[in-house]
Amino acid sequence: MQGNVREHAAVLRRLGAEPVEVRKPGQLADLDGLIIPGGESTAIARLVRLYGLEDAIRSFQRPIFGTCAGMILLDRRHLGLLDLEVSRNAYGRQVASFEADLELSGEDEPLHGVFIRAPRVLDAGPAVEVLAELDGEPVLLRQGRTIVAAFHPELTDDTRVHERFLELVREEGHVRA
Repeated sequence: MQGNVREHAAVLRRLGAEPVEVRKPGQLADLDGLIIPGGESTAIARLVRLYGLEDAIRSFQRPIFGTCAGMILLDRRHLGLLDLEVSRNAYGRQVASFEADLELSGEDEPLHGVFIRAPRVLDAGPAVEVLAELDGEPVLLRQGRTIVAAFHPELTDDTRVHERFLELVREEGHVRA
């Protein structure tokens, strides 16, 4: 719909996946996973409704990865796919964008995060697992087959977050097979 579609597609191709851009509900049927990229969450939500994707995304039974605005769209107040409450632009306006190293669970090497008008997690339910934090606040989370990031991993050369998403896709594909 909007956002860093090309950047996510480039990372997926580097990792051996073949991305497909989705614009209509019927296109979700053949996908193994879905990435909802960053961008302007209000505009993306409007486009999702306009193109009839709201119910299609809600009923999508495969892994989903949401970054920044994608994280907002998946929270309780929007599509309701995650037990999260998220605040838009909570780290400040565009001029307050920043980069930071994050401790990624299960990894020794820090993960570099690019935060652009990033959302902040206000509340997370008990089924939500925190995978990375910034100053004690969750910025990378997982609930079941869904991963969300308050930052933009597609804007760095580090592919570990996308690799985790693709691992969920592979696991889910194995289960469905």
